[in-house]
Amino acid sequence: MLTAQARRTRPRHHDERHRSHRAGWLRAGVLGANDGLLSTAALLVGVVASGASQSVVAASGVAALAAGAASMAVGEMSSVSSQRDAELADLARERVELVETPRAELRELAGIYERRGLNPVLAHQVAEELTAHDPLAAHARDELGLDVDDLARPSQAAWTSALSFSLGALVPLLVALLVASGPQEAAIIGVTLVGLAVLGATGARLGGADPWRPAARVVVGGALAMAVTFAIGTLFDVNVA
Repeated sequence: MLTAQARRTRPRHHDERHRSHRAGWLRAGVLGANDGLLSTAALLVGVVASGASQSVVAASGVAALAAGAASMAVGEMSSVSSQRDAELADLARERVELVETPRAELRELAGIYERRGLNPVLAHQVAEELTAHDPLAAHARDELGLDVDDLARPSQAAWTSALSFSLGALVPLLVALLVASGPQEAAIIGVTLVGLAVLGATGARLGGADPWRPAARVVVGGALAMAVTFAIGTLFDVNVA
């Protein structure tokens, strides 16, 4: 029986929190929010710098939000659908090969385990055990790098991107609507840079990475983008009433 001191000093099994399973929705969500925030802010900065009226600024922001969200959804749906089609095609091909050439597939699976360091006898035994349990899942995981229960999800990616883009775009749009006069460009730029820093740091932390470099990267990139659109806007003298 362990004493109280022994129990206190005994090493504890650490809680392993892996984050790779978040990759799909994290990528779509962070990309959408960053894109919505920056693209809408950059457009609004250019429109405001051109001297356009408040109604034009508002209309431009709303149009940018709607068009951007739709574009992100369609783009993600198309991209992830292509990925899923490729995954399903690979699984269908593997399913046929398992029926037509089961011995060759077993040797192929055993060869994979040998290359990973198992001795030939153990590799063959592991391949047989996994094949007896679920041959398609074993080949999908170890030969194709796929999880049959976690294939690409086009609808999830599309909705995540559209929603996150809209939420990101709302930030500079609301600032433009609330700050109708005075330093409107400065307000949009300031809020956007803060938002980009928060998004960059949050995405990095959720992914288990250091937050500073990603935050600095998106802030510098966002500042350059808005500087370009501001310069373009100042070339025009719209002033539409």
